[in-house]
Amino acid sequence: MELVLIGTAYMAGLVTSSLYFPPLVGYLIAGYVLHALGVHPDNTLAHLADIGIQLLLFTVGLKLKLRSLLRREVLSVGGMHLLIVTAVSVAIFFALGGYVSGGLVLGVSLAFSSTVLAIKVLDDNGELSTMYGRDVLSILILQDIVAIGLLAFTSGKQPTPWALGLLLLPLFRPLMYRLLNASHADELKLLLGVSLALAGGMLAEQVGISNDIGALLMGVTLAGHVKTDELSDKLWGLKETFLVAFFLQIGLTDLPGYDEVLQALLLLALLPLQGGLFFALFLVVGLRARTAFISSLALMTYSEFALITSSAVIDAHLLPPVWEAIIGLAVALSLAVAAPLNRFSHRIFSFLEPFLTRFERKVNHPDRLPSSIGIAEWLVIGMGRTGLSAYQAFCQQDKRVLGLDADPTVLEALLADGRRVVYGDAEDNALWEKLPLSKVKGVILAMPEFDVRASSIMQLKTRRFQGHIGSICFQEDEEAKLYGLGASFVVNPLIEAGRQLAEQMLDGNPQFTLEALPNQGC
Repeated sequence: MELVLIGTAYMAGLVTSSLYFPPLVGYLIAGYVLHALGVHPDNTLAHLADIGIQLLLFTVGLKLKLRSLLRREVLSVGGMHLLIVTAVSVAIFFALGGYVSGGLVLGVSLAFSSTVLAIKVLDDNGELSTMYGRDVLSILILQDIVAIGLLAFTSGKQPTPWALGLLLLPLFRPLMYRLLNASHADELKLLLGVSLALAGGMLAEQVGISNDIGALLMGVTLAGHVKTDELSDKLWGLKETFLVAFFLQIGLTDLPGYDEVLQALLLLALLPLQGGLFFALFLVVGLRARTAFISSLALMTYSEFALITSSAVIDAHLLPPVWEAIIGLAVALSLAVAAPLNRFSHRIFSFLEPFLTRFERKVNHPDRLPSSIGIAEWLVIGMGRTGLSAYQAFCQQDKRVLGLDADPTVLEALLADGRRVVYGDAEDNALWEKLPLSKVKGVILAMPEFDVRASSIMQLKTRRFQGHIGSICFQEDEEAKLYGLGASFVVNPLIEAGRQLAEQMLDGNPQFTLEALPNQGC
């Protein structure tokens, strides 16, 4: 039976991913197919699904940073969106004749966006560390916290007086930190993360609280350690594997009928309104149209948490069981639509830009593009290790250099060190259109993504930039393509590192010279 479940999920996920849809859609379809063939889930599948949810909430806890949630964009946009969608949903359920409590929980659930899809899209595009990427991630975490509260509300469990003991978990933080520091091997980090998540779930169950809450609290306790991002990355694949069981279970529960399909399609038709609401709220807090559009598109989905909370609501008899099939299908369809839209989000905005930019507010905000570069004659785009090294080399030669980067944390650190840097996203066409280049002698492109470097060169050539264009490359085929687009010179950092190592070693050993080495393969 296990082979049938896993094999079917894999084949369905393979087909959907080859069509540029999230594999999650395939897992739900696999569940529907297996149900139609007469396959019924057993307790093992439910247990694996429960572990997947605990791991999911544990990783959410690891990323929970209070400072990031208290920012204006997160509280105002995320909070107002939740309130508006919830109010509308409750009104609709009340008008349809009842289930107000269930409608309240379901309405909030439908305001959640897919954490898995949004993070994957931003990570694939190299935008997770950008200003809007961090805003999206923080809003998703805020939604996850609200989802945890809903699970606690709908679980129906009465906590015992010992539940207050969970507040003492931070006392064990030094021990947990020590265990994580001692876990040098990757597999030990993975085992520690799973153990802590399950331990939190077990402790919570013992005091009458949902095990999901316990897993989250355990993650929050460990949050703040320097290795939590590494631990979260280790758990990502395992968590996704266990969540396959959850999505299969949804599909195996029941096949949606004609009425359920119509209601799921109706929910899907409401998604553009949800995206439009996000866009409007982002504009209100001062973001530019491009930033607001890309962020809204990443959030314009229904969340996996909607499946979890709707299941809990149905178990608590606040909604009829038919809603589980409706929500499952609506989530799958929303992900199927959102995946290709996010894949081409920048192209879509370029097409809509003349219309959408009319709604921008003219206010001061860190998202604003630089209107001046001062007396800078050299620009370094992308202030990572390579870009910072180039910046320092210019400074040592007393050149007038300015650095640009889209990561606000990088900018804060560099500004604190006295560097001349400003915010600038190289993927934003408006940056290249407004950047004053008349006095600039050269631009160095040190961004890690090839597509961004290539589009930047094309933008500079479109502006008829006459200065030098330098770029890094990491693959053999990238060098010729970048030269073909108009780069003045292209450097592979790894090749240059090997060459410098050899030169420095020879400089330190006078008995060897490059000419004295045998010409074998050189």
